[in-house]
Amino acid sequence: MNSTTTSKALKALLPGDLSNEPGRRAQLAEIDASCRLPVLFFFLSGLLWLLVGTLFALLASIKLHTPGFLDGQEWLTFGTVRTVHLNTVVYGFASQTAIAVAIWLMCRLCRVPLVASGVITVANLFYNIGLTIGIIGIFAGDSTGIEWLEIPKYATPIIFVSFALIAVWMIIIFRLRTERHLYVSQWYLLAAVLWFPWIYGTAQVMLLVEPVRGVVQAAINWWFAHNVLGLWFTPIGLAAIYYFIPKVIGRPIHSYYLSVLGFWSLALFYNWNGMHHLVGGPMPAWMITVSIVASVMMLIPVLAVAINHHFTLVGHFGKLKHSPTLRFIVFGAVSYTLTSLQGVLSALRSFSEVSHFTHHTVAHAHLGMYAFFGMVMFGSMYYILPRITQREWPSNRLISVHFWGSALGIILYVVPLSLAGLQQGRLMNNAAVKFLDVVQFTLPWLQLRTLAGCLLALAHLAFVVHVGWLLVRMLEPYRKPVLNILSGGEIPATTEK
Repeated sequence: MNSTTTSKALKALLPGDLSNEPGRRAQLAEIDASCRLPVLFFFLSGLLWLLVGTLFALLASIKLHTPGFLDGQEWLTFGTVRTVHLNTVVYGFASQTAIAVAIWLMCRLCRVPLVASGVITVANLFYNIGLTIGIIGIFAGDSTGIEWLEIPKYATPIIFVSFALIAVWMIIIFRLRTERHLYVSQWYLLAAVLWFPWIYGTAQVMLLVEPVRGVVQAAINWWFAHNVLGLWFTPIGLAAIYYFIPKVIGRPIHSYYLSVLGFWSLALFYNWNGMHHLVGGPMPAWMITVSIVASVMMLIPVLAVAINHHFTLVGHFGKLKHSPTLRFIVFGAVSYTLTSLQGVLSALRSFSEVSHFTHHTVAHAHLGMYAFFGMVMFGSMYYILPRITQREWPSNRLISVHFWGSALGIILYVVPLSLAGLQQGRLMNNAAVKFLDVVQFTLPWLQLRTLAGCLLALAHLAFVVHVGWLLVRMLEPYRKPVLNILSGGEIPATTEK
């Protein structure tokens, strides 16, 4: 490789604001200030929905092993609380934090302040209004009954239009960029904001507005349910990983070419994946086979990303101890690899015959949505919030409670349920075993799941309290001196520089 090619590839690996041009710090301060209102709004509303979702997750978990819990409250049946949990976490917490991180990253990488930030703030206000109407509708019994799309159809237009406006604003930011080079994170961000309206709008039309007939509904449902993770949350999660790992450790991504391979193979293969969830169903065999093949082909982007991240971190693992951002991000990156490998295995017919309709599938979903995406979003917030507030994190102890509560909680959730789910599947496939005996077998594992949920709830409360404490420090007379936040490194709690 000649020197010109090497220089070009190296530049592509570095986040856009790592160079030392004059005025960089002032430029970053201006960008962060322009993002402050909408990003804070997204983060805070997302965290509020996280608390609501956590509460209903605990209720749903308890009801699985104690069916008589709150049985006198008709509006708190398992079907309702589980659906409310799913939608508040997916569309309330995950989607809003994803948008906030995407806005901040895009402005940073484009080196342009956020223009007309009030427009995005208003769009987010209406987004939350639409989501609130949808959740109330679920409580009222108006759920569509379609998984991941349970929000009543009278609320979805508000959500869709609000998101579409935000997506347009993301493209406007990109169009106004002063940094002409495209970075890896920008590929994923632009793809996500273009893909999500397409998959969400298509699913709404084909399942709710002008519903297709018969088994095609199941195909569309799983196409959407799988792709909302793979083409919306995954690209933003990977964009954050590709930005924050080099930013915190101060070195470029290991390989530009692996980044290219990872991105385009994700775009090519992931959208075919969803129908492997219908193995054994009344679907054309070729459709399920194509989905299985595409799922196996996902080994290409997963291994490309995993190798890239690992070799980038080699020699810098010691920084995990001091950087909360790196700790959460690396946990999420490892979980992305694990959940993807588990997904490939689950797509195989022989494995699906055992794991389908068991708690193994539930564990897999949480490994992807929480252990990967949720942890990456937490890590991103640990980096972004001090910069837009110009205040440091007040407490190392609360950071530790948040990390270990989240990490141990999700491990205690995923590992036992994955293993128990496989045994559950073997028992259900044994005609000599009574179904009631299978149910009895799962009860201790479901109780362990509730314990894991309590750990996660403790972690979420610690983080929300910590964010509130950080915001209080912006106000007089609680302001504290600020270290050199814009110096280029990361700031773990009160000593980061």
